[in-house]
Amino acid sequence: MQEHFNREIENLKANLIKMASLVDEQVERAYNALETGNIELCKGIKSKDTEVDAYDNLILTECENILALFQPVASDLRFIMSTLLINNQLERCGDIAVNIAQRVKKTGEYHGLIEESQILEMGKYARQMVKDAIDSFVNQNIEIAEKVLKTEETVDKLNKSIFKFLISKMQTDPNLVEPGSHLIVLTRHVERLADHATNIAEDLIFYVKAEIIAHKKKLEKLNDSN
Repeated sequence: MQEHFNREIENLKANLIKMASLVDEQVERAYNALETGNIELCKGIKSKDTEVDAYDNLILTECENILALFQPVASDLRFIMSTLLINNQLERCGDIAVNIAQRVKKTGEYHGLIEESQILEMGKYARQMVKDAIDSFVNQNIEIAEKVLKTEETVDKLNKSIFKFLISKMQTDPNLVEPGSHLIVLTRHVERLADHATNIAEDLIFYVKAEIIAHKKKLEKLNDSN
């Protein structure tokens, strides 16, 4: 029975890593398209999403079977729980990569505005966060996960700064209202990408340290105010 359980866990890990690799490729292509303005790079991102969705369903089924057959406890149960959470975050990262690609197609003629707005810098941080979050899971590395958590604040600050910049540009030049609107939505997608990377890092820490840190800062502020 134990040997069967170990084999199922290893299969689950392998499938989650394969899914993570697909998502990492999607995010990489989306960021490269944004950085270079090369619309051709957007091709293939959508088709990869179908593969990601297939892994999403497979991993959900595998987790359900393991819970039903083996009723894991302690660290094994935390692994299944964190796998379910990480699986969900990865699937959403894949969706966001598709969304970013769609906005890149609509703003390809405004690459100068994109560069001036610091969107590329924000995207670079978010893309690295996804890569680090995946690496932290694959290697079960707490230090890499904590690096992801520290970077989130930088992305949030850039998001606010870019929003103000784009609003100012749109107010100054009516011709920039449409591309500016697309870029505001794009920055929102980038910000969500960073959020999901943060969630993956938090889920890894939960698995390894049995410590729940999600919403920790908000709860601490709430307690301090009371």
